[in-house]
Amino acid sequence: MRYIKDFKTLRLVDIPTVGGKNASLGQMLSDLAHLGVSVPGGFAVTAQGYLLHLEENRIIEKLKTVLKPVKKNSSLKVLKIAGKKARSIIATAPLPTILEEEITIAYRQLCKQVGMQDCSVAVRSSATAEDLPNASFAGQQETFLNITGITDVLQAYRNSMASLFTDRAIVYRMEKGFDHFAVA
Repeated sequence: MRYIKDFKTLRLVDIPTVGGKNASLGQMLSDLAHLGVSVPGGFAVTAQGYLLHLEENRIIEKLKTVLKPVKKNSSLKVLKIAGKKARSIIATAPLPTILEEEITIAYRQLCKQVGMQDCSVAVRSSATAEDLPNASFAGQQETFLNITGITDVLQAYRNSMASLFTDRAIVYRMEKGFDHFAVA
């Protein structure tokens, strides 16, 4: 698959592709499973999958327009309006067909591994710039727990991508001098 990586294949060197959380889970599976330590299985959607979603739906220019009024000294009202619009743009845009197909296949395989038709999963962000020496983005994006069924998994994935534009994440990137579009 092009946009999906099974945790079993991931290592810390994959942080630029799948983010810190996902790469760490893969590394733990590799290092600890043979010792009897239980690490949950799963899969990651790559940063390239996120970028494909933005590109196919022509979202980047829309986001730039929505975020343009937000400055370091903007009012909370301006920030909240921009953040809500940005999240809506991402969360309501249709997923590219290939991405939807790959997520569906990976979810079905995961459920099969645990012996269920529709298993309950956590959908979490794992941004490519999460834990850097000069900034920690941990906790900036949303986590969605107990998600069951492919329809809800796909929506939780869109919501997870959209959470890259929570009000707190927007402000944090601005305070740390990060380009909103340099993080995937």
